[in-house]
This record gives sequence, structure tokens and C-alpha cells, in this order.
Amino acid sequence: MPGLLLFLFLGMAIGSDVLGWIDFSDYELARTIGIIALALILFEGGLTSGLVEIRPVLGPALSLAIVGTIITAVVTGLAAAALFDTSTLEGMLLGGILAATDGAAIFAMLRGSTLKRRLAATLEGESGFNDPVAVLLVLGFIEWLKDPTYGLLDMAWLFVHEIGVGLAIGAVVGIGAIWVLRRVRLATAGLYPVATLAVAALAYGGADYLHGSGFLAVYFAGLALGTVGVPGQQTVTAFHQGLAWVAQVTMFVALGLLVFPSKFGDVAVRGTVLALVLVFVSRPVAVAITTLPFRFTWAERAVLAGAGLRGAVPIVLATFPVLENVGGGTELFDIVFFAVLLSTIIQGVTFEPGARLLGATANEPAMPRPLAEAGTIRRLGAEVLEYEVGPEDAVVGARVRDLGLPREAVVNVIVRGDEAIPPRGSTILHGGDRLHVLLRSELSRDVHRIVDRWRRGPIGPPPRPKPRPQGRPPLFTVLPLAQAQLEGTPAHPAGVAGGPVTAQLRIRRDVPGALVALDDGRYAVVGPLVAIGSREALARWATRRLRRLPTDDTERAWLQNVIGALAADVPE
Repeated sequence: MPGLLLFLFLGMAIGSDVLGWIDFSDYELARTIGIIALALILFEGGLTSGLVEIRPVLGPALSLAIVGTIITAVVTGLAAAALFDTSTLEGMLLGGILAATDGAAIFAMLRGSTLKRRLAATLEGESGFNDPVAVLLVLGFIEWLKDPTYGLLDMAWLFVHEIGVGLAIGAVVGIGAIWVLRRVRLATAGLYPVATLAVAALAYGGADYLHGSGFLAVYFAGLALGTVGVPGQQTVTAFHQGLAWVAQVTMFVALGLLVFPSKFGDVAVRGTVLALVLVFVSRPVAVAITTLPFRFTWAERAVLAGAGLRGAVPIVLATFPVLENVGGGTELFDIVFFAVLLSTIIQGVTFEPGARLLGATANEPAMPRPLAEAGTIRRLGAEVLEYEVGPEDAVVGARVRDLGLPREAVVNVIVRGDEAIPPRGSTILHGGDRLHVLLRSELSRDVHRIVDRWRRGPIGPPPRPKPRPQGRPPLFTVLPLAQAQLEGTPAHPAGVAGGPVTAQLRIRRDVPGALVALDDGRYAVVGPLVAIGSREALARWATRRLRRLPTDDTERAWLQNVIGALAADVPE
């Protein structure tokens, strides 16, 4: 059962209808708490995922969030009108309220799930885009009930205007925030979470002021920051994750306080039927129709159908008719609360076992493990990031040298159990190792892309093409860097002395340099001096040079690295 429901039960228990510790019946305050909490939760959802995560499933996520929400509202609304003997329009209002999935409940469910990543990303994207659509449905039906001249065309214009303004404000605020935060160096890393909190407030407030969708704007601004990244990204993400949990707990307790369980007797039977219709008819029909154009198996569609947790969002939306003085608003709130509570318990309890039974789970968490920021040395323009190697990661069994880090990043230490291991290029990585990576701040986004390869592969350098056959043994040459006809940089050469580079075997750290393999089978050591020749000739040269160097010379470590790499690079 979703753990957040415990806070809903807590609010009900301490409210005026059970223990009577807190007398609370302020629908307007509850709605305000709910709106602020939902804005913070949606911002954190966008910030955590980013467009990189949901871009591959953006089509089905939007289809479920827009078309699926409307279908769910229509089917549920028709059932509600028949069950509660109300007008079709009042039934549609009830259906629109219940069509909203709850981002907080779904994010919490996915973080503890092993659902396949594609399905998890689809649900993640749907929960972010679904709330604005449900809000617009509720506002439209309320206006239609208050004004009989209001119609479908007016609702269509409401959708276009609110979604258009929400997207535009979210994009402007998000892109503007990225531009500013990347150019203004704040005094301490602790100020970046404060700045991003202001970004969330500007996005929601700006869109709401212009009569747009504030929820869509704040989610889109979070997506922008999560996709491109800002300084102190991990500190910012951790802060907003904690803030989102505080918002969730506050919202669930406040909504629980607003409920009077003694009223459930009047709606229990019909509310139960409506909840069953929502879980077993409306959601499955919506999923089946909206996912037809996309490549999902029927087992995966069944999992998506069982994952539409309702949570607090429909309960917040149920306060809207009460505050707008729609007839029967209080009874509608009780119906929504009962139906949401029952449907969430059913779906929450059955989701994970059902997904396992249908073969829709994997051996890794549904939500990607983010890099954890172990500390920041921002004044020096660098960051230290920590990455925990998962047991199923592609990098397990690989060597440190195969991690593919850029020149400006280095593994500082490996923590294995209770032991700190100084890393070497030949150190083999195990599941559970924690890698502490020191890197320049501007490279943090590149490292995130590299980390994705650590999880999924491929690991190590790509296969080298076979060398071109030579009619005579390769000559050995040593010459100054200026005469080496170098293409590219000494640390990342593309060609040496007219020979294209096919593989970079090592990078020199103390001065710009590298050990590379050429397409004709020769090797080259690039640095202040450039040595080119066969593997054996280059190893002999490095050994002779090593013997002549004093013990405290910084080049000794580099030459030892070269000799070891040449010995290990045996041609197939």
C-alpha cells in the first residue's frame, strides 16, 4: 500500500470526526496547501527525470496524459451519472476529478519498484503532464455548470490557451534560469536550491497570472533544469526531493483532516462501485486506446492500466466545486475521497505483484540511481561526485581505465565495503563499489552521459580495425613535438606523422600527452618528445629512458604506465 496513505489516515484520525484533536474544515486553505504542494512535487518530478529520461517515451506519455485522461473522465463520468442519478454534466465533473493521477503517489511507487525502465518512464511522464489536463477538465465543467451558454468550443479554447501559456512560461523561465545560474557564481552551493525554488515559484506564478496552466509551467521548468543542468545539480536535486516529501506529507495530512468518515455510509456502496469502474473499466479502456499506436505488449498495457494511482490530486480538485458553490459540492467531495481511497489501495497493493507476474520487472530500480554529490569544491571550479556501481551495471568486472572519463576527470578513490582503495588503471570494479570522481564543474553533464554508459554499456574502447599490412618492418623514430605532424591535441591526437590514430590507450596527466595506436600497426608516445615505432621497439625505448631518469622525476610514472600498457596490448 502506498506509504503516503498512512498520512491521509493520520489526518482522518486526529481530525474532528475521530479523535477530535484538530478541528479543521477550511476547504480554501486545504486547496491552497494542495496547490503549493503539487507545484513543488511536479517541479521535483521534472528536475529528477529531465527530458533525456522521458524523451524516448514522450509519445505514449503525452497520449496517456491528454487523450487517456479525457477518455477516463468520460467513461467514469457516465458511470457516475448513472450511479448517483445526476445530470450528465455533473457526472462529467466527477469523472474529470477522478481522471487525475497523482504524481506524488506514482513517483513514490516507482522509486521502490523494479518496473522495466520504459514502462516507468512512461508513467513518470504521464503523471507530470496529466495533472494540468485534469485541472482544465474540472475548471471547464465547473464553468459549464455555472453558465449554461458555456460549451465544448469554450472548453477547447480553455485547453489551448492554458496549455500554450503554461508551456511558453515554463520554457522561458526554465531556459532563463539556466542562462542566469550558469553565469552567476553564487557565494555558496547552498544558495542554488534557494534559487531553483524561486524558479519554481516564478514559473507557476507567471503562468497563473497570465491565466495559463501553472502546473504545466512548473513541470516544464523543472524538466528544462533537469535536462541541461545547473551548478550544484546534485545538491539542488536532493533539496527538492526532500522538499517534495515534506509537501506530500503536509498535503495528505491536511486533506485527511478535511474528511469526515462518518459521512462515508451515505456513499460507501455506490462509491465502491465507482472505484471499481475506475480501476477495472475506465483506466484499462483509456490505456488500450491511447497505446495502440505504440509498441507495447498487452502485458505491458495491463501494467500501465494498473498503475494509475489517484492519491491526493483528485481530492484537491474535489475542493474546487465546493469553493465555487456548485450544487452538491460537499457530497461530491465525499464521493471522490471514498473512491480515491479505495482505488488507490487496490492499485497500490496489486501493482508490484501484478507487474512481476506479467514479466514487466527487471533487476534494476525503475527510477535511475542519480549521482550523489559527496562534496563540492566550487571555489576551485571542481566537484566531487559519488557513483555506486550496481550489481547489474555493465561496468562490473571492467577496469578503471575502461570508464572513459575525459582528461579533466579522474577517479579519486574507490570505497569497497569499509575499505578505501586508491585506484589504478588496472583496478577491477565490483558491484557495490562507490566511485568518487573529481571533475571540473563544467563537465558534470558529460559525466552524467558517461555514467549512463556505465549502467548499460558498452564498456571500454571500441574494437580497433586491423592494421594495414606493411612491406617492411616499421621504423622507430623519435622527434620533437613540433616536427611530429600532429593532428588534434597532444592529449587527444587524431593523427601522428601522417598516420591516423585508431585507439587511444593512455592519457598523460602531468603534461599533455598520450599513448596511441596507429592504423598501420605502429604505436606512438606523444608528449614533449614523440616516439613512433613497433610495440616492442617503443617498449625498449621507454625502458632505456626510464633507467636514465632520477627516482624523483615525474616522467617515471608515465613511462611505467606506457610499458605496462604496451605489454597488455597484445594483438589478436
